[in-house]
Amino acid sequence: MSIEVLNESGEVPSPVPEQELADLGRHVLDQLRVHPQAELTITLVDEETMAALHVQWMDLPGPTDVMSFPMDELRPGHDGEESVAGMLGDVVLCPSVARRQAQEAGHAAGDELLLLTTHGILHLLGFDHAEPEQKREMFDLQRTLLLTFLAQRGRSTSAADDDSVARRA
Repeated sequence: MSIEVLNESGEVPSPVPEQELADLGRHVLDQLRVHPQAELTITLVDEETMAALHVQWMDLPGPTDVMSFPMDELRPGHDGEESVAGMLGDVVLCPSVARRQAQEAGHAAGDELLLLTTHGILHLLGFDHAEPEQKREMFDLQRTLLLTFLAQRGRSTSAADDDSVARRA
């Protein structure tokens, strides 16, 4: 599995170490039985870059926290089978927006970025939250994936139980 993390945000160090973002991506893709040769890029950008992407792709002003750009429309594996190999796509995060959201929600900026990364990967895999049933499924899975990742590392986070993404969606 190829997961590349690029910090183009200008924030050094990043609120979440690049290796932790890659490890989280690997955890999510493994848990959802995505083909081991799938490729994923996670990019951290500044607010100006995110605002430009937000206008270009969503026709909405200002920066947002996370955007997902699927490539080969890969889906999770089912019934013990992996999905097909290919380019999953790109998750783009804006750490400064995540930091503000984390402060409002009362948790760490790093935890918010982990939550947003999980959220972005799920969008790449075809999950959505436009309808109530879809939202419940996506956010329950998001919570489970993040909590199991953190438990493996001996950590916990209030961000996983916070539904802060749900309030903004």
